[in-house]
Amino acid sequence: MDRVWKNRLLGLALAALICALDQWVKWIVRVQLELNQPPGVYELLPFFDLRWTRNFGISLGMFEATSPEMRWGLVAGTALIAVVVLVWMLRERARGDIFGLALILGGALGNIYDRYEWGYVIDYADLHFGAFRPFLIFNIADAAITIGVLIILARSFFLSEKTSAKSEPEPSEPTPTES
Repeated sequence: MDRVWKNRLLGLALAALICALDQWVKWIVRVQLELNQPPGVYELLPFFDLRWTRNFGISLGMFEATSPEMRWGLVAGTALIAVVVLVWMLRERARGDIFGLALILGGALGNIYDRYEWGYVIDYADLHFGAFRPFLIFNIADAAITIGVLIILARSFFLSEKTSAKSEPEPSEPTPTES
């Protein structure tokens, strides 16, 4: 097995690990801590709580599913995106891109499972500084997707800059003229 396929298999393992970790923490929040019951908050640190939230939409609560048809439409749509990410990952050769895509895939699978099983995504991580919340309440899957997208964007930006610099011919030194 060549190095590229080993990296792809490691990417699949990372995606499975992210999905499993996401579901395990959601199980702790739901079953062990019973945050799905009032009051639904567990203070860990002065600036970080576990706060039960049901997200019926997708990113930033957009496209909220208000009917069973919309719920299954979101499941199908996000599953299609996950398949595209999987195919992209299995065609990718660069280890960094495979890693970023694996984070996206694992996070997507965790959230797809929630929407399939419960009809909503379980969010619980509440980072706040007093009343200021720099993020919406999120979960491990959301964090993995965000980090994966940032990796893909950063690699795309920096590698295209490097590729552009290499493809441009270097200016030649002027040759001294003999007098």
